[in-house]
Order: sequence, then structure tokens, then C-alpha cells
Amino acid sequence: MAHYLVKARPPANLDALREQLDSGVIEQMRPFGSELNQALRNARIDPDGWAVWEENCYCSPPLAQERAAVLDHYFTDLSTETLNKGEGWAQIEHLPSLWEA
Repeated sequence: MAHYLVKARPPANLDALREQLDSGVIEQMRPFGSELNQALRNARIDPDGWAVWEENCYCSPPLAQERAAVLDHYFTDLSTETLNKGEGWAQIEHLPSLWEA
């Protein structure tokens, strides 16, 4: 398993994604739903308007299943940076929540 700092351009309106999170649809997706749900709920927004979060993944390429099922429907220009567990959150913890932007 690898850990990634994920960076992606969010849509102008996050309401549809928030509905998917709040309804439990994303959390119930297997095998990645619980991890993706938690990561997106804790996502941050950087000063340039990019959504950022840390996520672990077993896929190659990174986040392949997550992208196909959820991420590519809501985000564009997604990129990943490999890092050690917790390093991504430590880098972005000072940023405001994506959901408060």
C-alpha cells in the first residue's frame, strides 16, 4: 500500500459530491469507500484553489478505482505525490477545509 498527497481542481459547486458523502454512497463502495469518504471529508483547499488530501491506495496506477467511480466525476487535473503515511496531512493541516471554502 502506498500513501499519496492528492491534488485536484474541484468543481465550482461541490453540492453533488457533498450529497454523495452525506448519503453514505461513497462510504459503501468497496474496497475503497471508507478510505475515500474519510479523505474527502478531511480535504483541504490551498491558496490557489486546489483541493488537497492524503489517501492510501493499493492500485496501479494510483487511485484507479477511486477515479473511475468518483474522483473523475467531480475533479479535474488530478495528480498524486507518493509520501509516507501522515506526511500529506501534516503538510496541509493548516489549510482551510474544502467544505468551508
